[in-house]
Amino acid sequence: MATSILSVESAQTASLNLVEGHQGKQALHDTITAYRANRRQGTASTKGRGAVRGSGKKLWKQKGTGNARMGSRRSPIWVGGGVAWGPKPRDFSKCTPKAVKRLAFRTALTARIQDGDVLTVPSFAVADGKTKSFVSSVQSISDSYKILLVGKFDEPTFRAGRNVQAVQLISPEDVNAEHLLNYDKVIVTTDSLEILARRTA
Repeated sequence: MATSILSVESAQTASLNLVEGHQGKQALHDTITAYRANRRQGTASTKGRGAVRGSGKKLWKQKGTGNARMGSRRSPIWVGGGVAWGPKPRDFSKCTPKAVKRLAFRTALTARIQDGDVLTVPSFAVADGKTKSFVSSVQSISDSYKILLVGKFDEPTFRAGRNVQAVQLISPEDVNAEHLLNYDKVIVTTDSLEILARRTA
């Protein structure tokens, strides 16, 4: 399979709008932070001393026993007592403007292209839908461990690659900045470059 490294010059020929210098680093940080925060369920919950089960009776009299003063078995210092300042369900989601996400995508794509980690292939398909054939096809392109395949894939190809954890197949419309940074190599089909060019315009 004919494979070539997508250089900066080739990217510009394909109308990919790359960033210059150190532009977009803050946008990239904010966008990936938002992606990760939006995946948090925020369902962690604990019971305070007012919610745990137990008597509120004073355990012993205030003075004269030699023990420290204690008012309730539900106190946080007791085993089985409430949790002091514990987590409660909350929403961690962050809103990111479209322009910031677009700049972050361009920044991540530029960084991977400059590092020589983006490869282009004319097409990628596994006709028999077998995982063994899928792995052989990927290894013929790159021997890296974690690989991101960007392109339009048919059902047999998706079926062949769904059990390969180190390889992810994704369409050019859905790939984002976090995807580009999470993999050792990014393999892009030729017909996907046009869509990526529109997204970086």
